[in-house]
Amino acid sequence: MSHAPINIVSAQQAGAYRLHLLFDDKTVQDVDFEPFLKRSRHPDLRVYLDPERFADFKVQYGDLVWGDYDLCFPVMDLYHNTIEHQEVPG
Repeated sequence: MSHAPINIVSAQQAGAYRLHLLFDDKTVQDVDFEPFLKRSRHPDLRVYLDPERFADFKVQYGDLVWGDYDLCFPVMDLYHNTIEHQEVPG
């Protein structure tokens, strides 16, 4: 038995770095991207700390993206509101 993929239907800004996401199964998540962006050391990601750049997102083919997929997240991470993963000690 296969499960249909989950897609994002809409995204609305709900704070400086927070987005209100609606998925096609009617699940809703409010995802705060600020901790992720502030912890990032990569300059290509840190540019999204600029509020205007962060606000320039879109839903495309069921994904949440910025630019030409310059910044995107796995849909299931957004669905479960787990965009930050714990580092595994190695």
